[in-house]
Amino acid sequence: MSIPYPPGEFLTCQQIRELDDLAIEQIGIPGVVLMENAGRSAAGFVYGTLPNPAHERVVVLCGSGNNGGDGFVVARHLRNASVAVDVVLAVPAEKIKGDAAINLHILERMGQPLLRANEEAGLEATRAALRHADVVVDALLGTGSRGAPRGVMGELVQLANASERARRMAIDIPSGLDADAGTVHEPCFRAHATVTMLAGKVGFETEAGRSVVGRVIPVEIGTPRDVIPGRPEFRHRG
Repeated sequence: MSIPYPPGEFLTCQQIRELDDLAIEQIGIPGVVLMENAGRSAAGFVYGTLPNPAHERVVVLCGSGNNGGDGFVVARHLRNASVAVDVVLAVPAEKIKGDAAINLHILERMGQPLLRANEEAGLEATRAALRHADVVVDALLGTGSRGAPRGVMGELVQLANASERARRMAIDIPSGLDADAGTVHEPCFRAHATVTMLAGKVGFETEAGRSVVGRVIPVEIGTPRDVIPGRPEFRHRG
């Protein structure tokens, strides 16, 4: 049984950044732990949507930032659960730094193949993988992004949206959506569900935002509940 995480207020990107800073710098939770919690929570949701996990294929589209790092964690946990996973890199591996790089290196040491969409052969392999995908996970761009996905990322979003059979899941926000203003830039990943960290973002509440986020699932990543706006204050029963 999973621990319940009741939805609270929709938050701005600045509020989310402040909560991350508080968790890391004041409370002492390493960023890589927050990433692990985020990715594991998202993987659990994705796994729960698979009618027959051993016979389905998930494609995870990963960018260079923390959102991509969440995607690497998602892929690892799904792989450990015996789900067939394709991991797509939208950028050269050497451009991935920090906590995201740690999780990429773990995947590589586990023997997970990587489809390098920034190379012609890798992009063609990604097209083939998306044609057979049951689920596509968008871990390309996070809340810090502005404007439309460009270059390879834009092409990956278009390919994912064109996949007729796949269910589309976004990590934190759909790539191409402004999480504060709710503006939908084209191309924008059109999610059937968005697994979002800590709380829904204020941009999800606009008419345009609602058209691309699908079902919104806020998940816990380890930040103490009593510092998150809209969450009931913790009261010790003792």
